[in-house]
Amino acid sequence: MTTITRVEIHEFAFDAVNLGLMSGARSVGAVTFAKGQVTRLPKFAVRIETEDGCRGEYVVNWVASASTLGQTKMLAPKLIGQHAERREEIYDGLKWEARQFDHMGHGAIDIALWDWQGRQLDCSVSTLLGGYRTRLPAYASTYLGDRNGGLDSKEAYAAFAEQCYDMGYRAYKIHGWRDGDPREEAANVLHVAKAVGDRMTLMLDPACTLATFADALFVGRACDEGGYFWYEDPFRDSGVSAFAHKRLREAIKTPILQTEHVRGVEPKADFLIAGGTDILRSDPEYDMGITGAMKIAHLGEAFGIDVEVHASGPAHRHVMAAMRNSNFYEVALVGPDCPNAVAPVYRCGYSDQLDCIGDDGCVAVPTGPGLGVDYDWDFIEANRTDLTVYEAS
Repeated sequence: MTTITRVEIHEFAFDAVNLGLMSGARSVGAVTFAKGQVTRLPKFAVRIETEDGCRGEYVVNWVASASTLGQTKMLAPKLIGQHAERREEIYDGLKWEARQFDHMGHGAIDIALWDWQGRQLDCSVSTLLGGYRTRLPAYASTYLGDRNGGLDSKEAYAAFAEQCYDMGYRAYKIHGWRDGDPREEAANVLHVAKAVGDRMTLMLDPACTLATFADALFVGRACDEGGYFWYEDPFRDSGVSAFAHKRLREAIKTPILQTEHVRGVEPKADFLIAGGTDILRSDPEYDMGITGAMKIAHLGEAFGIDVEVHASGPAHRHVMAAMRNSNFYEVALVGPDCPNAVAPVYRCGYSDQLDCIGDDGCVAVPTGPGLGVDYDWDFIEANRTDLTVYEAS
């Protein structure tokens, strides 16, 4: 067994071009197209080192908020002196430590431990998981709509879908406008379906912007008419009411995809058993790491349902590579004339930008040791805003 002797948390920031903030929060989910604007986005990286000098690393993209950073700093000291190989034991202990919180700070630590194990054994995380898929069918997942000349109309959404189709995408997910106007959303659903629905698999995620259950029902019936593959997080319960979504499932035909906002395997099981969803959501950053994400994948298998991996990143690809019951990799978030607001920290050619797919509409699973990516630590350190170190005394 190998003892953890040091944990580093590197806070840094980078400039995202043609993106602006919809609110005061500087996170990926709070930005949208704004031509000519430059927004400084914060991220952080976790690096775990053991007594033999081996390191595991992960750069957080989707949960890089001040809240998550605080939880990661709360949990990181608990690793010192533990055996890096005992990921299940560490998972269980950190889950207990964060029982009064939302668990979002746990994921990056677990992912870095999996990266460490792969590097220690000189094999990929996918291999450790028993992965068998090397290429993953992908969908383009849009930013929330804007009023700035980007995704500012149903015609713009349809035109961007056509652009994605020409690049090789065969699936497309709409995040509508923050206004949550059900008639505008329904019109967009039907317009895009008419434009590309015979060639692309379509999904809708209002990101909980619709105000009422009635609004969600109205838009859901448009999804039925448009033949959408799934309908996700429609209204302002914030995606956590199993009862409300059971009622919605009973009133529309389009499959419901829920539990992005429900953390961990046990609450997702409760949501599923209560009839609140047709498809589960899982995310290694959100759901307590690769360890947690795989528990959710197997929960779905036990019930004979699919589990769709939320968002993008090397950890997400390795998880999906080892899942039978998952359909599409989410290239998120994308739009015309703006980048995916993930940190530009890869020296190895890895990318989750819009053009990351091949002609077959798929993305590749990294094959190198651990997560299979080479982080640009020169960039991280040059843009670092703070460094916190925990080590054995």
